[in-house]
Amino acid sequence: MKTVEKIEKTKSVIPKRKRVAAYARVSMESERMQHSLSTQVSYYSSLIQKNPEWEYAGVYADYGISGTGTKKRDDFNRMLADCEAGKIDIILTKSIQRFARNTVDLLNTVRHLKDIGIEVRFEKENINSLSGDGELMMSILASFAQEESRSISENVKWGTIKRFKQGIPNGKFTIFGYEWEDDHLVPIPEEAEIVRWMYSEYMKGASRIEIGRALMERGIYTRQGKPWVDSNVKCILTNITYTGNLLFQKEFCEDPITKHRKKNRGELPQYFVEGTHEAIIPMDEWQAVQEEFKRRRDLGPFGNKSLKLSAFSTKITCGCCGKHYRHSGKRNTAGEVYYIWTCQTKSQKGASACDSKNVPEKMLQKASAEVLGIPEFDEAVFAEQIQEIIVVGKDTLTFRFYDGREITTQWTSTAKTDWWTPERRRLWGEAHKRKDTNPNRNVFYEFTGFIKCGCCGANYRCQSNKLKDGTPTRSWYCTSPRTKCQNPGIRDDTMKRLVTDVLGLDEFDEATMDAQIEHASVLANTVTFHFRDGHTESRDYLDKRRGTPWTPERREKAIASMKDAWTDERKAAMSKRIKEVRREKKWPNP
Repeated sequence: MKTVEKIEKTKSVIPKRKRVAAYARVSMESERMQHSLSTQVSYYSSLIQKNPEWEYAGVYADYGISGTGTKKRDDFNRMLADCEAGKIDIILTKSIQRFARNTVDLLNTVRHLKDIGIEVRFEKENINSLSGDGELMMSILASFAQEESRSISENVKWGTIKRFKQGIPNGKFTIFGYEWEDDHLVPIPEEAEIVRWMYSEYMKGASRIEIGRALMERGIYTRQGKPWVDSNVKCILTNITYTGNLLFQKEFCEDPITKHRKKNRGELPQYFVEGTHEAIIPMDEWQAVQEEFKRRRDLGPFGNKSLKLSAFSTKITCGCCGKHYRHSGKRNTAGEVYYIWTCQTKSQKGASACDSKNVPEKMLQKASAEVLGIPEFDEAVFAEQIQEIIVVGKDTLTFRFYDGREITTQWTSTAKTDWWTPERRRLWGEAHKRKDTNPNRNVFYEFTGFIKCGCCGANYRCQSNKLKDGTPTRSWYCTSPRTKCQNPGIRDDTMKRLVTDVLGLDEFDEATMDAQIEHASVLANTVTFHFRDGHTESRDYLDKRRGTPWTPERREKAIASMKDAWTDERKAAMSKRIKEVRREKKWPNP
């Protein structure tokens, strides 16, 4: 018997091509290095595209960027982002030095790429990051690359110091007031005049902040177009270059890997070169400014007259964290400035960092006067005798005298009572009645605080409702109880119509109304508009009234009518009907 064998058709599986990218980098900006980078890019582009098993995913290149860090290497970071997005399977690079000279950065990056299944191949070292001994070899070679960077850095430092000893600066730095002509600094007359003015003003007593503000008022900016602030004014006033001399190695690179720069405070020798260029500031004037710097620094906050200090500044200490207290802010209430003192930690980081008690300045003055035994607070007496006030807990102040004595006293805040006087309460109420002075005016309607009752003088308030068809509507009613005032309400659309009519407008405009009319009063069915120029105009209106309260006679008549209608027969019929409903709904009987 013949048999038939069925042969299934098989599909040939085409292997998926690997997406391959390359990374290239040179650390110096020069024509030769740029050519080297171009050569690397061309080489890798050709290498990847010629391989039939690879799919070209691009070449990433950083020009003139050091390999000791990754933050400033834009293309390197873009490549890593594409790896995260699943666009790359293999990365080719010339050597470990091109990829990273920092051992930590190299291992962290390669390990992360390995975790997401991406292979890195280093051609020079013939290392594959996914191989068994790849990470060991990378660690060893990366350490050599890192030490090579340190060696190069030391060589650069040696050359720099050699130039310093010969009086040669390390490049052409930028400084306000000068420009470079060949290898010499030459004053710029306009900027030099500004520098002289800054030194003069400082010696007259102006603070750095005041100098910066004055320059900004004159429309004068820094060389980079930035505003003058305390820090850059300080750089001008402390830079010895303005005396016609140069001081080398004022700062140094602490670590060639992290590139962290540090101000030289004696760790390394400095090199002073005299008479290198024309001076803008005489040496004696520059030294006088430095002495003034020291004098103000020794005085602390009191050396800066632009700060608004009081007798309590730097004298109030937090008993919780040890920080000084400072002005937390001022409260403007009825024209009076009210100060509160708060711990710096609490002010900067919140109550979770320090839950110390805020102390009103008036309370500090009162407690200080009692401790000093004087009828009222005196700044001179306080400054002469009190060294420090320690705020302990919620209600205790410890006063330390210069003579060594300590006095502890209790205090209770009366700030709210002192502030919330009847007059301020009245002013607060008046301010909140009108939408133009109320802090919550954004949530008010057009006539909030505008309509007043002509009968009792109270404000009208809004009541929102809906018509039978669901249309929203608003009406305005007197805020007094109906038992005291029965003045009628007025619809919102009626009020808008009257305002439009009295102002002669085509349509209602709130801004025009507020500008011309102070308020409107309602009495019976008449609205009187009080204009800001002093004259008044009245308009009559007729709204559907909500009714008048029933008289006692009418109420008694209605009750009697309901009793007459509710006969015994009607009660029995209703009781029978309720029982049937309970049976149908299976409700329990009462």
